[in-house]
Amino acid sequence: MSTDLLKTLTYLSVHLTVGFSVAYALTGSVGIASGIALVEPCINAVAFFFHEKAWQHHQARPIRAQAQRDRTSALHHGPALA
Repeated sequence: MSTDLLKTLTYLSVHLTVGFSVAYALTGSVGIASGIALVEPCINAVAFFFHEKAWQHHQARPIRAQAQRDRTSALHHGPALA
């Protein structure tokens, strides 16, 4: 199991517990609290997973950009002559 998925699942379990507790405290209804606790955190967990993927992609951009600059520089300057 990937670290991102494991992180998402642990985040989901905490979020479900907090969501249920807050909704139950506000409504006093187990049914309504359960519905809120299941719907909102599940959507949030999916959003979090894709947020992590987008962030990883964003962090990798400078590395890819530097690699592209290195390749372009090598093409323009050619091999060094001895």
